[in-house]
Amino acid sequence: MEESVNYTRIAEAIEYIQTHFKRQPRLEEVANALHLSPAHFQRLFTEWAGTSPKKFLQFTSLEYAKWLLKEQQATLFDTTYETGLSSTSRLHDLFITLEGMTPAEYQNGGQQLHINYSFASSFFGPLLIASTAKGICHLVFITDEDIALQQLQSKFPQATFQAQTDPLQMQALQIFQSRQPDLSQIKLHLKGTEFQLKVWQSLLAIPMGELTTYGAIAQAIDNPKASRAVGTAIGSNPIAFLIPCHRVIQSSGVFGNYMWGATRKTAIIGWEGARIYGASETDKQDTNGFI
Repeated sequence: MEESVNYTRIAEAIEYIQTHFKRQPRLEEVANALHLSPAHFQRLFTEWAGTSPKKFLQFTSLEYAKWLLKEQQATLFDTTYETGLSSTSRLHDLFITLEGMTPAEYQNGGQQLHINYSFASSFFGPLLIASTAKGICHLVFITDEDIALQQLQSKFPQATFQAQTDPLQMQALQIFQSRQPDLSQIKLHLKGTEFQLKVWQSLLAIPMGELTTYGAIAQAIDNPKASRAVGTAIGSNPIAFLIPCHRVIQSSGVFGNYMWGATRKTAIIGWEGARIYGASETDKQDTNGFI
């Protein structure tokens, strides 16, 4: 009975925030509307929604601001006013925090951004890799080069593209040749929300040959109830293999889905395990031989 009541409260809170977000209501206001104390409401909302009321308000505001900038071609000042933010600097901070780019960069769709791209081969199939001056921005397994390039271009519709293999790409592709690649030497240029970036960062800490679970990742980013949101963020990973989302499996031990195919995920996990543990066994045999 209590679970049902709590669900109803959170549904009412979400509706209240979505209805009144242009006023940027404070935590106390939303809590009062539900006849709860701010502390209890904060805890209850975070438990059910997987994010805090403040973050949910920010996401709601961001989506509306994105619609104004993209579809209505609104100015930054008008977007700030219509979204209920107090200044354009708050709009700027909102986009930087949640979208990984400035409002102007979002509105122009990557205008003035130059992207090099190339197609490459790997043990697990053909790849499309792309880079900016800052680092690798895209790495995916593909089945059709034309479709893959169109999908890349749709992510940065105003950017200029050049078919060129650059040193950043060559360095990144060496990961397929090394038993213990030095990821710190590979530069990435990622665009994502603060939550997505935090999840992707945690994936980089998983050693080759080891596996973890969605729940463990949620624990690692100090949001233990956000396993489902973690799964969504992992499914949005734009950098295959380099950001090793393939090393995350279900708590039951089932490997689960993979953006680039469950069979490929299984193959990558097996290949990494063989390289790490196979190498250890070979080293042990060599040592025994000398003894």
